[in-house]
Amino acid sequence: MARNYIVADVGGTHIRAACFQTQSHVPTIVKRIHTKGSEPPHERLINLIGSIIPKDELIAAITIAAPGPLDPFEGIIFEAPNIPGWTNLPLKKLIQDHFNVPVAIGNDANLAALGEWRFGAGVGHRHLLYITVSTGIGGGVIIDNQLLLGAHGLAAELGHITVIPDGPLCGCGKRGHLEAVTSGPAIARWAEQEISQGIPSSLPLNRPLTAKDVSNAAIHGDELAQAALARGGTYLGIAIADYLHVFNPSMVIIGGGVSQSGESFFGPLRTAMSEHVLSKKYLEDVTLTTSALGDDVGLMGALALAQTLDDPAPCQ
Repeated sequence: MARNYIVADVGGTHIRAACFQTQSHVPTIVKRIHTKGSEPPHERLINLIGSIIPKDELIAAITIAAPGPLDPFEGIIFEAPNIPGWTNLPLKKLIQDHFNVPVAIGNDANLAALGEWRFGAGVGHRHLLYITVSTGIGGGVIIDNQLLLGAHGLAAELGHITVIPDGPLCGCGKRGHLEAVTSGPAIARWAEQEISQGIPSSLPLNRPLTAKDVSNAAIHGDELAQAALARGGTYLGIAIADYLHVFNPSMVIIGGGVSQSGESFFGPLRTAMSEHVLSKKYLEDVTLTTSALGDDVGLMGALALAQTLDDPAPCQ
């Protein structure tokens, strides 16, 4: 009888779930639904999982990549800002009680790092950083082939370091965090502010800007758009220099929508990273690259977590 893993990736807009046979990293089925609907999101998740469980086959584990600060040991989501009602939610217990199989929950950015390390751009690297630059900024750290979790599972909030003291307000309520400067909305917001000050631009003025608008305009030579991306890339490069000092990885992987912005973003990023390291030794043999798994990074990270449940020391 076949053994299967059921994995899910929960976002503020969509929930995706997939079934994998335990010896494969190619899913037998993938489904996606909207996170919000007539039922509470956790019930929608349970129903989605139930819909892809194969009949008359064993489920070895269910694993979930979830947003927000969470406790991966107890499986409690402390807060998911974009999912109403997900505050101190015992998601692991809810899923485990319903399906009566082993369940594990992980922070989505942490599991993205695990997925890239096991299946994507980071294969073969024992020490790597993964940074997602999208609506927010999150991250994950692999140290000596192990995912860094910290004492309470709250490690690697790479978007919430201060890069501009008393700077722009972050979504978390603090000021000057990297996320408040380099995330997609932050880049678009800075461009809007510059336009309001009279800086000329081809960017549309009839609606709120997005990072994709800025990226597209930059590709077509808009100087303000290029400056907005350069500003975001510069601050990310400064932050990465600090991460190199702390973690000394051999690879840094950038994921998320902003990672598709090209040289207007990555050129200043590399320059700032090089200028701010303590010693050029920190740059030796360090690969800076983009995600290989794209939109599947959450599902593949959850799959890597499921394999960890089967093999408690899969990294050795």
